[in-house]
Amino acid sequence: MSVADVSPRALPPLGPNRRLKLPKQAERRLGNGLTVIAVRRPAVPLVELRLWMPTGRTHLARGAMLAQTMLSGTQSMTSVQIAAELQAVGGGLSAGIDPDRLMLSGAGLVTGLDRMLEILADVLTGATYPGQEVGTERDRLVDRIQVAQSQPAHLARTALLRRVYGTHPYAVQTPEPEQVRAVRPAALRRLHAERVHPADAVLVLVGDVQPERALDAAEKALAAWNGAGHTAELPPAPPLEPGPLLLVDRPGSVQSSLRIALPAVPRTHPDHAALQLANLLFGGYFSSRWVENIREDKGYTYGPHSLVEHSVAGSVLVAGAEVATEVTGPALLETTYELGRLATLPPKPDELEQARQYALGTLQLGMSTQAGLASLTSAYAGSGLRLEFLAEHAARLAKATVDDVAEVAQRYLAPARAVTVVLGDAERVAPALSALALVRTEPVRP
Repeated sequence: MSVADVSPRALPPLGPNRRLKLPKQAERRLGNGLTVIAVRRPAVPLVELRLWMPTGRTHLARGAMLAQTMLSGTQSMTSVQIAAELQAVGGGLSAGIDPDRLMLSGAGLVTGLDRMLEILADVLTGATYPGQEVGTERDRLVDRIQVAQSQPAHLARTALLRRVYGTHPYAVQTPEPEQVRAVRPAALRRLHAERVHPADAVLVLVGDVQPERALDAAEKALAAWNGAGHTAELPPAPPLEPGPLLLVDRPGSVQSSLRIALPAVPRTHPDHAALQLANLLFGGYFSSRWVENIREDKGYTYGPHSLVEHSVAGSVLVAGAEVATEVTGPALLETTYELGRLATLPPKPDELEQARQYALGTLQLGMSTQAGLASLTSAYAGSGLRLEFLAEHAARLAKATVDDVAEVAQRYLAPARAVTVVLGDAERVAPALSALALVRTEPVRP
């Protein structure tokens, strides 16, 4: 029997969505202003740790170096001793920073929670930023930035941020190498004193713990963490201002990077659930219209994708794709077509239902691991939300109608509201792009 004689097997129907069950949790605000949230997830004998500290406006290079070197030594331990002590309890810690927050993340055995919290407290209160360690990490960070600045994805991202945010602090999120080279240990110690403090910070502990016992452990280790620092408040993000397509010239490029920004709303906005579904229909998952059009049907790209990015100062929907230079114009045309189609024609009920099932399923999946639950809890806490919001959001996703999704698509996804950036060889792509939109060209810059 040949393959052609075999009829395709029908897919089994989707089962009902499981009710969203929130785990046992507890919360306590310590006297120093630190909020601690402990969540029980007993899958494995581990605990995940996330400490969010709001940063607001800060010097880019110093902030990046602060995160790079915070674990480089304390008054009582070297960086090697910190790593060894954490490994002894099956754990580890790392630091990172973005325009909204300084984050310390880690995981370890439940039996080592007390020691991990003691080490965390030592870093928060006694980090010394030794000169030799700072010099080594400074060189590593400069190397990473220089590598990033040679990558099209990074260049397209930085161009989009500048175009979307203008003079807002979000507009530039990567320091220049020479700025990093100028950072000295004394500046890091001052920045630590100013910004590493417990007021408005949130510590999340998720794992095989009894929540109240975990809160007690955190209070014992961190109650003495104090500081008279401050957080420089971020202004609200500016509204998107559509205008000419920005073409960033990268001569000789064999592909173009398409980036499109559209308005979005924060998680608490009444339109958020319907907008999440509209984004899924457009380009938010593999079965979306955009993927079907420019990947499956036309083969212009391998992986177009869109998502709503939430930040403290505002939210934005960002779509991106890498396409061959010769199809840059056609790919943008099809992208605009799909946005316009979604903004003017209601989706089909079965299409919406498929996106809804995906959204509800990924919501469950995001809570299924200790690490995922910790990151979700921390992200929500940074926006003033708690896990209870998940149940509310799931209910809104379940109730959103075709009319609701059509309305938000018209409001937020109309092509006329888009900010478009293309990184590519201007000499080759400008004529086709100029047939679709008014184009402003600028040279590539890091």
